[in-house]
This record gives sequence, C-alpha cells and structure tokens, in this order.
Amino acid sequence: MADKEDNAIPAEHAPASVRIRQRIERARKRFHANDNIADFLEPGDLDALLAEVEEGMRTVLQSLVIDIDNDHNTRDTARRVAKMYLTEVFAGRYVAPPAVTEFPNAESLNELMIVGPITVRSACSHHFCPIMGRLWIGLMPNEHSNLIGLSKYARLAEWIMSRPQIQEEAIAQIAEILMSKVSPDGLAVVMEADHFCMHWRGVKDEAVMINSAMRGSFLKDHTLRSEFLALLNLRKRD
Repeated sequence: MADKEDNAIPAEHAPASVRIRQRIERARKRFHANDNIADFLEPGDLDALLAEVEEGMRTVLQSLVIDIDNDHNTRDTARRVAKMYLTEVFAGRYVAPPAVTEFPNAESLNELMIVGPITVRSACSHHFCPIMGRLWIGLMPNEHSNLIGLSKYARLAEWIMSRPQIQEEAIAQIAEILMSKVSPDGLAVVMEADHFCMHWRGVKDEAVMINSAMRGSFLKDHTLRSEFLALLNLRKRD
C-alpha cells in the first residue's frame, strides 16, 4: 500500500489554500471560520487565494446555471465576490490584529466607563448572510489597567467581526481580546444585531438578537452590572 506521503502534491504545485492548510495543520492549530490565520500566510498568498476563490466562484455561478460569459452583469462577479470576501467582509481572518497603543492608568481611574454604540458588521457562518448591529462595552479599570484610545475599541471589534461568525462566539472573542489588552477588574460587552438569515430566508421574519459577555466584577457584582445595563437602556432610548 502506497504511503500517504507518496500521494502528496509537491508544495510548489499545490494550490495556495492547500499550502496554508498544511502549515496550520503542522502547527496543530485550528482554522475554523471565525479564527484568524494571518500567522500562517506568506507573501503572495493572498493574491494566490484571490485567484483560487475567483475560480471557485466561477464554478458556483456556473452550477447555478448563470451565463457568466455573456451576461454583462455577472461576467466579473466571481472576481468581485472573491475580493469582497478576502479583503473586506472576511478580512479579519487574514490580517494581523490592528496596532493598539496602550497607556498606563496614571490617574488610577476606577470608575465605570462605557464605550458605544459601535457599529458591527459580520456574516453568519451558517449561511453567509449579513449580521448588522451595535455593541456596547463597559469597563472597570484598576490602577494596573492599560487604557486604549476610543477608536481602538471599534478597530478591535471590526477585526473580530470581519469573519464568518455566530453572535454568541463573536461577543466572547471581543471580551477575550479586550481583557488581554486592558486588564480591567471587570468587563461587560452587550451586542444587539439583526440577522439576515432570518430576514432573507427561512421564516423571513425580522428578529433581533441581544446577548452579553460579563467578566470579572461585572459577573460578580450585581449592583455594577445593573448600573451598566441601566445606563445602556437610557442611552438606547435617546
């Protein structure tokens, strides 16, 4: 019986997606839809992936019995869709995290801070339909916390959300990265989003999902959590 390695495609001839997948598997890392794989990309990989995804999209369109050779509206659709996925809506999978400058908490701030609403855009990993919404972040810093610029919350959220996601996992990822960057006593994240897999298909009903992730003092201190949620409700009614 031939060894499995004997049938392997030489690396120089393998598609970009195969080469990248092999690097990830050798490192024993996962590459789920909402994972970032930027550490495994080499120069030229994204351009090669773009061409590969374009060819795959051409096959999908042809399988949908769309005449992409003669239909002026869809002639370049495969290229547009490939570029959209790789450089825009799923860019959070392929690029490194945004640079975030951290400042010491020189004034030892230890009062509740709320950032938001931050507009978020993603796509559900079940149907690749849009998820559009807003999120709010609550922080309880301590004297050892790092402070980051206001815009950086939005940049980090965009980096996480620009991947195929489900809302429940996205909010946990946002909480995790903010805890690591800021090191607060407590963190709260609340997200409210429309899911177009409900609007556009299936039951075709308007549905909004609201969920939260609480860490540290927000999880333990009922009074703090209530204050945060009450201030959010006041803001949302404005």
